[in-house]
Amino acid sequence: METMKMYIDGAFRESSNHEWSKVTNPANEEVVGQVPKGTQEDVDLAVAAAKAALPAWSSIEPKERKAYLEKVLAGIRAQGDYLAELISMEFGAAITFAQKAHIPLSINELKTTLAEFDQYEFETYEDTALVTKDPVGVVACITPWNYPLNQIQRKLTPALLAGNTVVVKPASFTPLTALAFAKIFDDAGIPKGVVNFVTGSGSTVGDYLAKHEDVNCISFTGSTEVGAGLYEAAGPTIKRLVLELGGKSAMVYLEGGDLDYAIDKTMGTVYNNQGQTCTALTRLLVPESMLEEVEEKLLAYYQDHIVIGDPADPKTTVGPMVSQAQKDIVLDYIDKGKAAGAKLLVGGKGVGPGYFVEPTIFTHVTNDMTIAREEIFGPVLCVITYKTVEEAVQIANDSDYGLSGAVVGPKDKAKKVALQLKTGNVFVNDGPRSAKAPFGGFKQSGLGRENGLYGIDDYVELKAVFL
Repeated sequence: METMKMYIDGAFRESSNHEWSKVTNPANEEVVGQVPKGTQEDVDLAVAAAKAALPAWSSIEPKERKAYLEKVLAGIRAQGDYLAELISMEFGAAITFAQKAHIPLSINELKTTLAEFDQYEFETYEDTALVTKDPVGVVACITPWNYPLNQIQRKLTPALLAGNTVVVKPASFTPLTALAFAKIFDDAGIPKGVVNFVTGSGSTVGDYLAKHEDVNCISFTGSTEVGAGLYEAAGPTIKRLVLELGGKSAMVYLEGGDLDYAIDKTMGTVYNNQGQTCTALTRLLVPESMLEEVEEKLLAYYQDHIVIGDPADPKTTVGPMVSQAQKDIVLDYIDKGKAAGAKLLVGGKGVGPGYFVEPTIFTHVTNDMTIAREEIFGPVLCVITYKTVEEAVQIANDSDYGLSGAVVGPKDKAKKVALQLKTGNVFVNDGPRSAKAPFGGFKQSGLGRENGLYGIDDYVELKAVFL
């Protein structure tokens, strides 16, 4: 069993109340670790340490801050296998997906930002003004459980490069990965107080951290419901908010495109990570005349790719939900889909022991159904038909969310459709993701952007000095 301590002011320590929280493997419900049950006193210590470290950290040369992050990058590379094992054990991701997606994603994004960082200008001139980019201050990073390493990396990298200090509150379900990451920072020699990790519940640690008077910025990734509540936490002291929230992304398939590729890409996002991915393409829009062919291809894909089982087994492609509560939520949505009259093509059942849910495909879904409108955060795909391309665009945009999307079809037509989608990212055919490009959402999918130099802009204040 892994026993890890929180990281405050350059030291690993227990909580002030000396109590512990258990970490459970969602595949077998066995306790696999324990971490300190953080308190408000622990938050105060962490924020005070970050505040005290801010003047020195913000005043060193940007290249020196970059050098520390280069050591962190080397640490992730060296600890990659161990981190993947922790992610699989406490979150439930298939070990092959943890190794081939979770860890490389963190490495690539961090490496790319560091490679671009020398181009970032902290001082520019506009007519008679010297315009400077100053750090915001102490940043509270409140992170989710679905990508327990990279969601922290995406916040710490730009915040630290910009000269801020940080306090991380990792998700309660996946604290082991977070504290292993803290050890990498410690091994890199990061000055004490610059990076702090406080484990504990959202109600005790997260809420208090978000409202703390000495926190200048809240960077949160998670549900839209919780993100909306952070406006209240930020209000009294006018904290900056960086929010990456929910999604209900659409894959728009256009006749004449590569249907096999569209299905492969869509289904990969739905069953990888058990559908617990904010950018998952959970609405597949297809021409009405092609529905029968699409159903046949989806069933064939399911037969060839879906293997539910122990996430530690390299043959497994679908692990469990992160918790019993999440399993119950997904099964409840599946029941709602059935009750609304959608056709259950395949899946739809809970599997145990453990928190498993069969990947589920509904067809004959209309965009007004609950399963088509709300983020399920599980392996559930909704297939929706359209008659015209104009209708497809209207359906895709008829959502409270706007985080990601995709279009597969003849190149020019697909690009034209992509430009009409109201969403932060759109993939056209096999266009590859770039870690230099901004990531973030429209509408209720959030505020701000992550990745590359775009991510740093959320963690600086602009000042004009007239000379």
